[in-house]
Amino acid sequence: MRYLSLVIFVLTVIVSGCSSQKITETKLVTNEDKRLLVEQYFIGVDDVVTVNVWKNPDLSITVPVRPDGRISVPLVGEVVAGGRTPVEVSDDIRKKLSRFIKDPKVAVILEQLNSHEFLSRIRVTGAVNNQLSMSYRQGMTVLDAILEAGGVNEFAAANNTKLFRRIGGDVKTINIQLDDILSDGDMESNYSLQPGDILSVPERVF
Repeated sequence: MRYLSLVIFVLTVIVSGCSSQKITETKLVTNEDKRLLVEQYFIGVDDVVTVNVWKNPDLSITVPVRPDGRISVPLVGEVVAGGRTPVEVSDDIRKKLSRFIKDPKVAVILEQLNSHEFLSRIRVTGAVNNQLSMSYRQGMTVLDAILEAGGVNEFAAANNTKLFRRIGGDVKTINIQLDDILSDGDMESNYSLQPGDILSVPERVF
């Protein structure tokens, strides 16, 4: 009986460890997503941004960044967006709106990244039917990019797919179980893509 209890305890620890590892990996990707958008991407001329003021739809707008690097925001007026991160711009707008609204909640969302086209492009390489470089669009996932590339070819080792993402000065490698996504509908590794991501699908070793 004591032996059985010990086995159950060991199995419980192993399962808990696996669950913890999965959660940690998911959190890592989520944190990297945020860091990429906040720390690395600076808004430029011709980018399109949405200013979302919570519970104030009349103040929420979607506008392009003008050649002078500014956008016009209701109540606030001119705001410098060019050369700044979305968080910096949202903080600026929030401070200026606080003169008119109590504790405003402001989010600045990049809708189109036109000024840094090649920095923000998504690239799909390797054993796909059409290797490509495409413009980043908000909400894109691994599956979206693979479908744009025409799917994998007959030589693909799909479950060995890698997602390469630059974070600061380093390139992080994230494993993608692409065959599980395509064949089994298992979306666990169907991560949201970020500007500059590279998806590489290797060929099988015969």
